[in-house]
Amino acid sequence: MKKTPAEYAGIYQGMALIADPIYRYASFTVPAADGGGEKTEKDLIDSPWVQRLRRIYQLQSARWVYPAAEHTRFQHSLGTMHMAGEFGRHLYPSLKEVCPDVPSLNYVEELLRVAGLLHDVGHGPYGHFFDDHFLDGYGLTHEDLGRLIIVRKLGRVIDRIRRSPSGPFAEGETLDPAAVAFLIRMPDERDSARPRWLQLLRQLFSGTYTVDNLDYVQRDAFMTGFSLDIVDIARLRFYTFFTKAGLTLHQAGVSALSRFLNARLNLYANVYFHRTTRALDLHLQEIFRDTMGLILPANPGEDLEVYLGCDEWRLFSEVREWIHSKDPKRQKLGREWGKLHRREVKWKMSFSAEISIDQLQKGTRFSGAGDYEKQIRSCLPGALKNKPIRVDMATQDPRPINPMAETEKRVNIFNPATGATSPEPLRDIYRFIPARVVHFRVFSLNHDHDEVLARAAERALDTVEGASKTNI
Repeated sequence: MKKTPAEYAGIYQGMALIADPIYRYASFTVPAADGGGEKTEKDLIDSPWVQRLRRIYQLQSARWVYPAAEHTRFQHSLGTMHMAGEFGRHLYPSLKEVCPDVPSLNYVEELLRVAGLLHDVGHGPYGHFFDDHFLDGYGLTHEDLGRLIIVRKLGRVIDRIRRSPSGPFAEGETLDPAAVAFLIRMPDERDSARPRWLQLLRQLFSGTYTVDNLDYVQRDAFMTGFSLDIVDIARLRFYTFFTKAGLTLHQAGVSALSRFLNARLNLYANVYFHRTTRALDLHLQEIFRDTMGLILPANPGEDLEVYLGCDEWRLFSEVREWIHSKDPKRQKLGREWGKLHRREVKWKMSFSAEISIDQLQKGTRFSGAGDYEKQIRSCLPGALKNKPIRVDMATQDPRPINPMAETEKRVNIFNPATGATSPEPLRDIYRFIPARVVHFRVFSLNHDHDEVLARAAERALDTVEGASKTNI
């Protein structure tokens, strides 16, 4: 039916556009003139909790290596919201076939969009580094804090949202903040109590390719200068659907998945695991926990209002002044932060080895960085046995988003010839990607003994076949 000018005006009143370098434009809902006090995506975006993400950078230390990579968690969250909505609308027909009790299309679209917008709302300064070197002391992750923020601080906005960019929900449907919080956390044994359709939707946030990593791979590639041509999101989305087995990829989409995985691996190898990025992270490890203990001395999960003010801008402004503190601890930390902010790289790479994924597929087992450090020291001459060194193994990065640690995952692949769906090991798809994925590096305070360190490191790695070793 043809719309009247008044009806068109109503659409425009309830919608707005965001200019974005990846998607060109992304829409979001805003209150209509006669909205009667409705809540929309704009209310969530403008909340202090989401605006706080403007002050947390997406690429922690890597932005000190790539000058243009100054984008924030805020930009990424908006992009993930858009990506989640696109996947939601595409997947709804197949989801409806598998789960006839699923709510309306517009409801599912908005549930995914809100989860996409808020999936990183619990992040602290320096992103995953904050998890691994501060929150771990409280047994928390940013996802734990995110769930608390969603339910306790944003719940009253979420449960008053009544439409998606595509239109209103079905009568009686209400967004549940607990369902949003459910989508953004990793699965556990308690999930069986949740509706099947909700469990399936969470695979969009915790699978091999997700609305989260599909956005950050494109965004990080763009902002660091990598080409986006190697990522074909449209093809990957087109060949993705739900079956009884869960999120499934048609065999015709495997090539698009391979291209995405290759792009992701290249970002890890060249950006996230860049030698200078890792060197800066080694320095950051030495001071971060003590720093955050002074800035945030209590459990952030117990006082969210205090956590609201904890971002990278505040961290920078505080540590900058510590150099003038009468407290020796603050003064020492302030000096170290000053070196980082001046990009004085403390740790210099003395040895590097890259090991191909083939070794992982053959079942190679690697010791921890501490064990390798002991082995290397045992091979050094007596005068150098106590030389300050650091062993860094990038593949052992504990973050769940690390693709180098997920070769045992499986992807449901639909074979059109047989009509069957089977869970294929992700390592079989990685097999066709010529990527070196294990980054083993030895760092020292200077380059005075690089040759000796290299020989010792090579002896420690003698059990690993096929390593490509570089002394830089």
